[in-house]
Amino acid sequence: MASTFKRDDEEDIIADINVTPFVDVSLVLLIIFMVTATYIVAQSIPVDLPEAATGEDIVTTLTVTITADGTMYVDGKKSGETALEQTISRTRKNNDEVRVVIAADAKVSHGRVVRIIDLVRQLGVSRFAINIDAKKDEDSSPP
Repeated sequence: MASTFKRDDEEDIIADINVTPFVDVSLVLLIIFMVTATYIVAQSIPVDLPEAATGEDIVTTLTVTITADGTMYVDGKKSGETALEQTISRTRKNNDEVRVVIAADAKVSHGRVVRIIDLVRQLGVSRFAINIDAKKDEDSSPP
């Protein structure tokens, strides 16, 4: 903000930069970021995955998640087996190398997981994986 005033019959211009509006805008943006960050992080399906020492990273095309109560999610959307069939069929039209990762809670019955694996294989997907948590033990060597 520039202001002029007279002093000793000379006219001096004093130019000051007012940083208050900049600080106000920065704080508002910070608050907006903090509020929206909680919604972004909270969008996950809580699953207690079983642990294994021999897991590896892979690139996925589809993710099937089965929670402890048996609810199934395909790519984060609640669905059933028919929706899984439709999703895999639609994805296979665009990509022959479909890879499905199955993340089942440790409390889900073995039969339920095998049923999903069988369904995925019947739909022509031969590349699938079972999601696990890395073993937290210090000694990760097999027995």
